[in-house]
Amino acid sequence: METSIKKQEARKGVTNEAQDLRDLFENGLKDIYYAEKLVEKTLPKRVKNASSPELVNALRNQLNETEQNIYRLEQVFNAAGMKPTAKKCEAMEGIIKENEKNIKETKLGTVRDAGIIASAQKVKHYEIASYGTLHAYAKTLGEDKAANLIAMNLDDQKKSDATLTGIAMSGVNPEAAVAKNKW
Repeated sequence: METSIKKQEARKGVTNEAQDLRDLFENGLKDIYYAEKLVEKTLPKRVKNASSPELVNALRNQLNETEQNIYRLEQVFNAAGMKPTAKKCEAMEGIIKENEKNIKETKLGTVRDAGIIASAQKVKHYEIASYGTLHAYAKTLGEDKAANLIAMNLDDQKKSDATLTGIAMSGVNPEAAVAKNKW
């Protein structure tokens, strides 16, 4: 048994391949930690570029939630006996890049707001998928404290997504649909 563990450690060190569910769990934590840190860094730009007071408020709330999610993730790392470490998340970087392009290609107003909401919901959907998977992994691995913390982050993401849908459907999208006709 001991030899088997040493072989796995040696192979992992050389190839950096995930060997089991624990490795996938750890890699997923590092990925979402990076993603949350990136969201925290870039959310103020979306706030600055939004015009709808309701959207601005929702994005500011998301910044507070993101800070709380990062704190919980750090607790998850600790509960799992790991040091909080980020691993570059290409998916989140792509979503953020797309949002920045949208901001550059639209002028301040409801059309830009609709694009910001779309981007923010893509962020939320990535986070929901990540937290949902990590929750299942934690439960399977018997990491109950981690699973509970991850479930709180997952719940935050779902609520934020619903809020964004409400803002889009109740005002921003209908206004953006007729914005062209106002010129």
